[in-house]
Amino acid sequence: MDSIANTPEPPYFAVIFTSLRTSVDEGYGSMAGRMLELAADQPGFLGAESAREGLGITVSYWQDLESIRDWKNHAEHKVARELGRGKWYAEYSTRICRVEREYSFSAG
Repeated sequence: MDSIANTPEPPYFAVIFTSLRTSVDEGYGSMAGRMLELAADQPGFLGAESAREGLGITVSYWQDLESIRDWKNHAEHKVARELGRGKWYAEYSTRICRVEREYSFSAG
């Protein structure tokens, strides 16, 4: 992901997923791509941003808490979480926040 998500006027919600990986890489890239593809098809999904340089941070944006709950309960997402716990992540944290205000800048 090399762009900033285009989000609507607040309020909306952000799910911040920070992680530290293990040395196991088998299938991680394809699963990460599949999860983004699946999330983008979910009702209430607004966009996502991700960066990894040792510490990984993915922020996904959602219309409401119900959309976040539905995504958490998605069958393929559950499988990915179990694989993450079992082999890809040494540690992770998920935080859910309500975005009340936003502002931005673009030189272009």
